[in-house]
Amino acid sequence: MSDLLPLFPLPNVVLFPSVFLPLHIFEPRYREMVADAIAGDRMIGMVLLRPGWEHDYEARPPVYEIGSSGVITHFERLSDGRYNIILRGLERFRIVEEDATRSYRRAIVERVHEDGLASDDRSVIRRLRARLEALLAPAVAKSGTEVINASAMGDEDLINALAQYLDLEPLEKQALLERNCLRSRAEALVELLEMKIMMSRTPGVSSVAH
Repeated sequence: MSDLLPLFPLPNVVLFPSVFLPLHIFEPRYREMVADAIAGDRMIGMVLLRPGWEHDYEARPPVYEIGSSGVITHFERLSDGRYNIILRGLERFRIVEEDATRSYRRAIVERVHEDGLASDDRSVIRRLRARLEALLAPAVAKSGTEVINASAMGDEDLINALAQYLDLEPLEKQALLERNCLRSRAEALVELLEMKIMMSRTPGVSSVAH
């Protein structure tokens, strides 16, 4: 991870490790950020803006200190200078100190390690994974499509992909990102989906799955 990681703060996007994220870059400062990243190590850090960001968006409104780094795997530069890029999530980080010498935000960050798994964690995660697949099965059957090929994915990739791709609130996704291990993240995701599904049975409340 770079000593100074470019930061891309958004109000509604949380990136998880090993998950792909398409982005359209149109603001001049973030066009510069992407151009610099492409010319360097292609690394960008995604962070979520804290509530109240609307009052100071053009400056440097507060962000959550835990984010996820990503590498630009594909990019397209449009004729007017905008970019379409795809990021692949790499690892979580914590912001230590921000740098203000560029038009875009950069920070010194430290890697946030996942806690190791205890002896019984893998069996618990397998049960949680089965519960997640069961919770999502009705939505998959109703839509006739499967957004994620669950059977082809490892536990960590599947749980992180569900955390990113499901129709959850940004703060809910941030809370999942900040969980300190895979088991904890899976447990929280199951609890969240069970709550959402229960709420969806109330008329006028939509399902959690796209």
